[in-house]
Order: sequence, then structure tokens, then C-alpha cells
Amino acid sequence: MFESLSDRLNGVFSRLRGKGRLNEGDVDATLREVRLALLEADVNVSVARNLLGRIKERALGAEITKSLTPGQQVIKVVHEELIATLGGTEARLASASAPPLTILMVGLQGSGKTTSAAKLADRLKRQGKHPLLVAADLQRPAAIDQLETLGDQIGVPVFVDRTSKAPKVVRTALKESRKLGADVVIIDTAGRLQIDKALMAELADVGKAADPDEVLLVVDAMTGQDAVNVAKGFLEHTALTGIVLSKLDGDARGGAAISVREVTGCPIKFAGVGEKIEDFEIFYPERMASRILGMGDVLTLIEKAETTWDTEDAERMADKLRSASFTLDDFLDQFQQLKKMGPLDQLVAMLPGAGSMLKNVQVSDRDMGRVEAIIRSMTPTERRNPKIIDGSRKRRIAKGSGTSPQEVNGLLKQFAETQKMMKMVAQGRGLPGLPMPRRKR
Repeated sequence: MFESLSDRLNGVFSRLRGKGRLNEGDVDATLREVRLALLEADVNVSVARNLLGRIKERALGAEITKSLTPGQQVIKVVHEELIATLGGTEARLASASAPPLTILMVGLQGSGKTTSAAKLADRLKRQGKHPLLVAADLQRPAAIDQLETLGDQIGVPVFVDRTSKAPKVVRTALKESRKLGADVVIIDTAGRLQIDKALMAELADVGKAADPDEVLLVVDAMTGQDAVNVAKGFLEHTALTGIVLSKLDGDARGGAAISVREVTGCPIKFAGVGEKIEDFEIFYPERMASRILGMGDVLTLIEKAETTWDTEDAERMADKLRSASFTLDDFLDQFQQLKKMGPLDQLVAMLPGAGSMLKNVQVSDRDMGRVEAIIRSMTPTERRNPKIIDGSRKRRIAKGSGTSPQEVNGLLKQFAETQKMMKMVAQGRGLPGLPMPRRKR
């Protein structure tokens, strides 16, 4: 979502890095470009003005002018002020005085509210909680069906009563939660195409029945400034405790994500970053600011790896790497683990500097799929010993994988180089061009 904004800001900062000293003119010229980048990304005008005002005040202060690397210091200031605009620190869910923790999900129709409710339930279940989903959106029968389907998918019970009014459904569900031993109740409420009196009256009645610990507003990050206006509208009628940004993986400009916290004063607690149920993250302002500025997000990448990678498999693979016995079968296993972590372009974007480093390199799941198809078209013997793959075998593998013999040959060459490097590391000789560390005597 932030790709164009990141590119613009990186262009501005790359010119700053080469300067030995910065004067007020340099700072003004830089901030003008940053302002244009923010406005093009659909950031709220007042939010952009406040952000730039804070940056300028600090950029002309002693911490910049006396620095040996003023360009880097300006980038540091922009990073810190962007974190402040996004909320400073992550906002966690409240704790209930007595179970269950009751969470009311509100939002307009089409914002991703029902899906976000299921994603939140799945996340809490993986943390050892026992959630119950409540289908209180009686205006749209399809929403009840959708919630039941998602509940079955993640193994979370869904309370449904199609004949009662929403407040009664909620009261009955809360009683049922105690019988089921549920410690979290997530209520999916009705939405409308726009904010109106009928919607707010129903939410007020449901709120009285639920007495929620959390009221989370789901806003579609792809709707730009409309997302900010929706949040302000709900805030005028409802005691919101937090915001969930859905569709943060979309191709929109992303200004809503930067604006909504400062405009409403409500913390962003979660973000939907993909279509899969597990694509639902705690919103970390610092990590998001780093992504926007092209600094990567290694912590989220590590967390994804920890939840995806099997510990025993990882240790077994480490042994293979140490003994240089890594085969194409092992590569295929690792490839499957990598795919579970999410789209490859999103993973690459989490690596610091990857945005500028790989700007002209196409990294796609389609290309990786081609590699997988080539390996799967090999026999088990060929995967264990690729040296036996001659010209006729390459033609057969290419035909079976829908690729060309040249692509098969390219993969085999890359794999041979990888094996060679692993053997050098295993023998303690280091990688070509890199000195080995001296051993202590």
C-alpha cells in the first residue's frame, strides 16, 4: 500500500544523505517534497501540516545542525515523528474485570467487519483463549452465513439466533458464553452503506446489552480520506476504544492509515494485511513507520517465521546445512514453509533496504511457482543427485513443468553454486571474497 510513498520519500532522503551540512533552505526544500509525497498518498491535510511542523522545529534545532551526519539525523527525526503520528506505541486489548472479555465490532457495510471479527477470534485462539463469535448482524443474512463458515474454518463456535432482535441475541449469547467456558466474546454488529440514525440507534441498543470492554471500529484502509471521515462519524456517536484497519495490503495510497490515529485520537489496534485468516497483525506504529520509510520490518518477519517454521524441521535443516548435504528435496520443503509465511513481495519488503536494492528486480510468487514446478517434475533420484540430469532429462523436466530447458539449466546451476558455498562454510573456509574470522590461540 505504501510503495509509491516509500519510493518518493526514499528519493528525497537519498539526496540528503550526501550533504555534509544542512541550512534552512535545504530543510525547507526537503520538507516541501515530503509534504507533496504525503498529500499524494492521501494523508489528511491537517495531519500532514502538524507532522511537518514538528519535523521542521526539530530539524532546525541543535540536534541536527551540530550533527556530523545531518542528513541521517533528519531521517531519524522524520521516523520518530511518523511513529508519534501513528500512535507512538502499540495499543493492546483491554482486560475484562470478570470474564468474558466482550468486544463489539462496528463499521460500515463492506469494510471487512465480519472477516476481521473471525481473524481476531483466530488470533486470540492461537494465544490460548477460548473465543465465541456472535452473529448480531441481522440486517444482512449473508453476514450470518459468512460468520458461520469462518467459524467452522477456524474451529471457533458461532452463536446464531435468526429470529430475535440484535440486543436479545447479544444477551443470550453472553449467558451461553459462560456455559461454554468462553473467555472472549466477539460480537459482529450490523453495518450500513453510510452512517445514519437507524444504524446508530441499533448500535446503542446492542452496546447497552453487551456492556463491551472494547468497541473496535473496522475501517477500509483503501477508501482513503473517507476512512478518516467514517471514523470521525462513528466517534461522534459511539465510545470507540480502538480501530482495526482492514485491507492494508491493497494498492491504494495508504494515507488513511497515517491520518486516522491523529484525526480521531483513537489507537489503531490491529491491521488486516491479507485475505487469509492469519493475515491479521497487532498494529505497531514503529514497525509501520519503518516500512513506510523503506527501513524494513525484521521483527514482524521473525514473528511470521516463528509461527510458521517447525522447530524440529529447522534444526534438522541446520544440520544439513552444516554438513553440506542439502538436496533439492530439502529446498522444496523450505520453499513450502516460506509460502506459508505470505506473499513473497511482502516478505521481501520487510528486509531493510530491500525496496531500493530490489527496485529493478521482479520478485513474484509466480516465478517461485515456476521453480517449484521444475523440482516437482524431477524424479526422487534426480532431486537427490542433480548431476545425473543430462540434456534429455532436462527436456523431460521442462515439458512436465511447462518451462524451458534453459530455465531448468539455470535452476540447476544456481543450486550447484549454493551447494558449493554451503560446503565452503561447512569446511570453515568462509564465503568467496569474505575473510574468515581469526581463531583465538
